[in-house]
Amino acid sequence: MNWINLYPSNITSSNDFIRPIEVSGLKLCILKIGNDFYAVQNKCPHAGADLSNGWCVNGQIVCPYHRHEFDIKTGRGAAGQGNYIETYPIQLREDGLYIGIPKPWWKFW
Repeated sequence: MNWINLYPSNITSSNDFIRPIEVSGLKLCILKIGNDFYAVQNKCPHAGADLSNGWCVNGQIVCPYHRHEFDIKTGRGAAGQGNYIETYPIQLREDGLYIGIPKPWWKFW
């Protein structure tokens, strides 16, 4: 797992947000809800909408196009959707907010 510093540690003082970010070639969506941070893929698997343009309700990120909902902790879609999104681990450290990006299995260096 590669841990990449996204933001300085003072990000914890900001208001709640949903914002897009690109990390290691991945387009992701970072969410701050209260004191907790989450990272998910930014593209909705249903119709390709930008999830960072959506909103969060009761731990679910809602797609702005067709209102598909996904759990921000597990990535699981709402009942009946049959889809999911990728989630990524987040760690708040003294020097910043880090995201864990899995190392590709096909790279050996």
